[in-house]
Amino acid sequence: MKFTKRILPKNLPLLLKERVSQCPDVFLQAEKDKNGVWHYYTFAEFYESVIAFAQALLSIGVKRGDNIALMSDNRRNWFITDYAILSLGAADVPRGCDSMGTEMRFITGFADCEYGVFENERQLNKILEKRGEVPLLKKVILFDRMSGETEKKALEAGLTLYYFDDLLERGKAIVAENPEQKKAQIEAEMEKTNPDDVATMIFTSGTTGTPKGVMLTHNNYISQLSVIHDFIGCKEGEWWMTILPVWHVFERLIQYVAVHMKCGLAYSKPAAPVLLPDMAVIRPQWICGVPRLWEALANGVIRTMKKTGGIAYVLFSFFIKAGSAYATMKNYVFANIPQIKIKKRCRVCDTMLGFFPWLLLWPWHKLGDLLVFRKIRAKMGGRISIAVSGGGALQKDIDNFYRAIGMNLLEGYGMSETAPVVSFRDQYHPRPGVVGIVFPTMELRIVAEEHGVIKSMDDIGPGRQGLIVLRSPQVMKGYYKRPDLTEKVIDKDGWLNTGDLGIMTHDGELKITGRAKDTIVLLDGENIEPSVIEGALLASEYIESVMVTGQDKKYLGALIVPAREALIKYAEENGIPSENYEELLKREEIHALFEKIISDIIKSANGFRLCEKIYKFVLIPKSFEAGVELSAKLEMMRYKISEIYKTEIDSMFE
Repeated sequence: MKFTKRILPKNLPLLLKERVSQCPDVFLQAEKDKNGVWHYYTFAEFYESVIAFAQALLSIGVKRGDNIALMSDNRRNWFITDYAILSLGAADVPRGCDSMGTEMRFITGFADCEYGVFENERQLNKILEKRGEVPLLKKVILFDRMSGETEKKALEAGLTLYYFDDLLERGKAIVAENPEQKKAQIEAEMEKTNPDDVATMIFTSGTTGTPKGVMLTHNNYISQLSVIHDFIGCKEGEWWMTILPVWHVFERLIQYVAVHMKCGLAYSKPAAPVLLPDMAVIRPQWICGVPRLWEALANGVIRTMKKTGGIAYVLFSFFIKAGSAYATMKNYVFANIPQIKIKKRCRVCDTMLGFFPWLLLWPWHKLGDLLVFRKIRAKMGGRISIAVSGGGALQKDIDNFYRAIGMNLLEGYGMSETAPVVSFRDQYHPRPGVVGIVFPTMELRIVAEEHGVIKSMDDIGPGRQGLIVLRSPQVMKGYYKRPDLTEKVIDKDGWLNTGDLGIMTHDGELKITGRAKDTIVLLDGENIEPSVIEGALLASEYIESVMVTGQDKKYLGALIVPAREALIKYAEENGIPSENYEELLKREEIHALFEKIISDIIKSANGFRLCEKIYKFVLIPKSFEAGVELSAKLEMMRYKISEIYKTEIDSMFE
């Protein structure tokens, strides 16, 4: 794959300014009002709002170098605020509305925020619960109006209150005094911002402890935007449906991709009852989401067809299987099978192996597309041919589902510390099971390690598992006020220890195999990657969540959260009595079901070793929750789960 690097302005506000001059009348934003009516805003209108709001921020004392808390979900006002803050040389510290109060107060206080922007009074109340933990916070801006009671409480707490709409009008009035001069004043501030200046501080979700403030610079974003057109080929005027929390580093990049590629952002929510009707109106060409979203949408379709039952469900199941097989054979024909262990696959042999099955399956695929797949895609607006998955590993069965229905789901890999993209699947040769081609801005090595500790910085070559280390202009400036932690992950030569284990294929693509620090070491010295086992088990319709455990034990155990609805239905269909759900989980018949599921999946025929067998498990009646067992990005916080379920875990190893 050939790469072409484009020369871009030195910072994000200047990139916006350049794009506004090139496509002022192209729509950049679309958002629904409270009545469900969509409103559209051009690049020029957005830029006018950014200039006005930047003037308003200046008028209340915001200055270069300030860190400003930005606690809100994704919406039009968020992006205006973001660009206004960046235009003044300040940095924002974002978080979503699902953040816990303790987390929000820690981030706001630790980041030394004197100013804070909050979506609504519920978010502000999280600060007011323990005002003493954020003593530096003095002025707050709210997107939505709040009650008189909360206003009074905030004023009594010593806060100065502003509303976004009022400030925006104030900014417009300031600009109206002398439009050219006031606009030039803000643009002069844009010019002062250097590539190495901090644009945002994104706190990690804290899966292993206290969140860390990842300082990302303008150049961290600009460097990857300069090459991203070779990976994401969106065209001027196309729409992105934006649904992820915007503090999520991947969604944050997509916002800037839309500006850079002259596309539009339509704001929705990651819930099917909201998202699907919105997609029917906007008919986006692009959408990005985390694996849980793609899993939820796929399972929603499957559940709906199951409820329909009869011949319709039989045909649906048949066409999904035929479509998946067709996609697999197509991969053989067009050399899209990754070369992982084999040094040199015989591509001609692959083509010959897949050609006739592919040819035989083609009519069934076309019939399935006519009767089933087209209708599923129509629910998503009918124009999406490429979707993007990031923020976690995409399960094989979910990947197969979307390939079967004709949606090209491109998986990428990255982390907050790399702003974020490290690699991305080639949209023209999307090989399953890998996270694609390493960005040309990345210098990446797979090195030998032992329990996450680097044994040598020499690249061990393709086909062998090791620790992923990289060096790039995308790598963060460091962790805010934690040089000690920065030194632990970035060495003196600039190499970042990602903590991830991976293999470089013989095609030059990256495969993620697990987390070095999640590696379980059994008493006999065997190293186990729990994420691989967990990913396989999640393919079962009866398993919602699972965490494999067994550090320093003789064997592996698992905490399993069953898929409640599916399990209750199974019990009803098989005449298994119970007084309530917790009693149901204690039934021998249910334990026998999960024993069979585990033994059918975790076996040598599926590539698992004997030491990877799950010998004992405990069924957990309550789903894992964000802020309790899950991080805000819905990743398992293993250390917390181990604390919460210590008794259950200990019982498996007595």
